[in-house]
Amino acid sequence: MISTQLKNTYKSKEKAILVGVEIKSAKNNGDIENSIDELEQLANAAGASVVESMVQKLMKPSHYYLGKGKLEELKNLQGKYDTVIFDDELTPAQQRSIERYLGEETKVIDRTALILDLFASRANTREGKLQVELAQHQYLLPRLAGQWSHLERLGGGIGTRGPGETQLETDRRLITKRIQRLKSDLDKVRRHRSQYRSRRQNNKIPVISLIGYTNAGKSTLFNSMTKSKVYESDQVFATLDPVTRRTVLENGDPILITDTVGFINKLPTNLIAAFRATLEELEEADILLHVIDATDGNFNQHIEVVNDILKDLNVSDKKKIVVFNKSDNLPKEVIQDFQQYIKFIQTKENYSAVLLSGLTGIGIDNLMKEIETQLIT
Repeated sequence: MISTQLKNTYKSKEKAILVGVEIKSAKNNGDIENSIDELEQLANAAGASVVESMVQKLMKPSHYYLGKGKLEELKNLQGKYDTVIFDDELTPAQQRSIERYLGEETKVIDRTALILDLFASRANTREGKLQVELAQHQYLLPRLAGQWSHLERLGGGIGTRGPGETQLETDRRLITKRIQRLKSDLDKVRRHRSQYRSRRQNNKIPVISLIGYTNAGKSTLFNSMTKSKVYESDQVFATLDPVTRRTVLENGDPILITDTVGFINKLPTNLIAAFRATLEELEEADILLHVIDATDGNFNQHIEVVNDILKDLNVSDKKKIVVFNKSDNLPKEVIQDFQQYIKFIQTKENYSAVLLSGLTGIGIDNLMKEIETQLIT
């Protein structure tokens, strides 16, 4: 029988080496160094101790993901690490080839497995657990050949939380059956959410949804706007389940504000599909508040990632207010630059933007006024 429990199996810190490839002909959402830095944040959040990183530039994808020379270099470093984490999703064939080359003592996972692992450790509600488990099973299904015996030898840890950890005997037929059951359960969740949204729509109260890159400060802003105390933390994917609270504008009109899961570069397709029941909340929104960490030097790339996901969800045409958050951590001269940048955005790009601090509350009154204006127009 397949367990639905998503267990945190981390016992001691695994030593990990990070590996990335930059394909020169491919479109990149930011350079490879930024991507590896982000991968390190994810690995640290999962409980790994990153000992080294390795990057290679290639003209085209390799059967081994890396070139043979780089792969041999990686093999020569064995003993320094327990786990290799690849920055892109490996094909099942690539993963098996790398595992054979490096030997059975080395665990091989990719960014997708790492993100799924983090979601599994953060999932607290039944809905969240169902969604993560579905994504994990869909990821594991094409990787069954040789996977269970390999994981059994390695004894769990990062990248193996959830069904892959405890169900080594599970075969393709049982996993397919479990996927069907999870989809059925999530369909019930979607119908329940749809009914709930219909009741809210009947009340004619506008809905404002916070979206943005992970760790942009959405939950902190949400708490400041609604005087709530939902969980907030300076870590990736602190919020998985949407939370809605009611607040009031200056003119006395009520609004509903929803906090949602954060996005990230190379977000697994299976995860987006599994979380569709949650992300459908965005379809109801009258305004999207795109929250951006103004202190992050890569915020333009983060904007691009979020916008691409909004297109995939067919909600990119909704009214939007860009919120540059964490102004309390910006020097005065940078704040002045942002204010000029916001004026440029409003005149040239034809959408609204504000600079504020969700932590201190400075600038939130301007945001509330802008929401009021947008709801009228």
